[in-house]
Amino acid sequence: MPGLADVAIDRQRIAATETVIRPHIRRTPVIEIRGSELGIPTDRIILKLELLQHSGSFKARGAFANLLLRRIPKAGVVAASGGNHGAAVAYAARALGHRATIFIPSISSPAKVERIRGYGATLMIGGEDYDDALQASEVWAAQHGALRVHAFDQEETLSGQGTVALELEEQVPNLDTLLVPIGGGGLLGGTAAWYRDRVRLVAVEPDLCPTLTRALAAGSPADAGVGGIAADSLGPRRVGELVFPMVRERVERVVLVSDAEIRAAQAALWNHLRIVAEPGGATAFAALLTEKYRAGAAERVGVVISGGNTVAVNFDR
Repeated sequence: MPGLADVAIDRQRIAATETVIRPHIRRTPVIEIRGSELGIPTDRIILKLELLQHSGSFKARGAFANLLLRRIPKAGVVAASGGNHGAAVAYAARALGHRATIFIPSISSPAKVERIRGYGATLMIGGEDYDDALQASEVWAAQHGALRVHAFDQEETLSGQGTVALELEEQVPNLDTLLVPIGGGGLLGGTAAWYRDRVRLVAVEPDLCPTLTRALAAGSPADAGVGGIAADSLGPRRVGELVFPMVRERVERVVLVSDAEIRAAQAALWNHLRIVAEPGGATAFAALLTEKYRAGAAERVGVVISGGNTVAVNFDR
């Protein structure tokens, strides 16, 4: 497994990547709310609304980084995804005039399947979960000569996702803490590379997809369970090999949340703010809402709402 010094993702590289992808991505907004609105004893909560990014999640950043910074063969690109990365790669490929083939597992949500199809990519079903789809995509890439665009364990992907943190620091320069969802760890790894030790980083993952929790217990990436309502976005079997040393050194703690707590976070975002987040997109917010991460009264807490690719759900009560 590479050490931290072997992974060349730092602030300079993230800034250079941001310059390249800026014409193709949105500067997503932040919204500030008071914890008292939700019964949380902290004054200032800042939500970074990456669900408003092109293709419906932060993944567009890493997708454009790969397609703009790497040479694309005539066969185009291939990606495996629970849905959001596939939609992002399909969107970026269409925008830049490349062919895209996307492998997804059978657990992918209908909303994400339709996104990928709508962007004109060739869609393949590759097994029951993300890792099955990844294996199928690697076989296809070897046969056809397409460029593999990894969802999280690729330096260009990490530097692209790190631009979320770059942008957030420009918008809110004095955060104390940032809560970030993790599956494979591309967003968290890029965020850790940007902030280093200047902000307290808290990773949040579903208790049915505990990739980072399992890796920290084992001392290296190790297989974890894949299940629950957020498995299509936060459900690889293990955290990335490139990601792990970055987050192990820079993430203060990991918080696990249940499916019921994720659903409650989705409902709170809708009922109080009219924000429709997918389960993975609401996972980090669930840690704050349940006070599994208990913020201080004067603490400025940021939360990444990472995606919104979901079917319509009536959260009204």
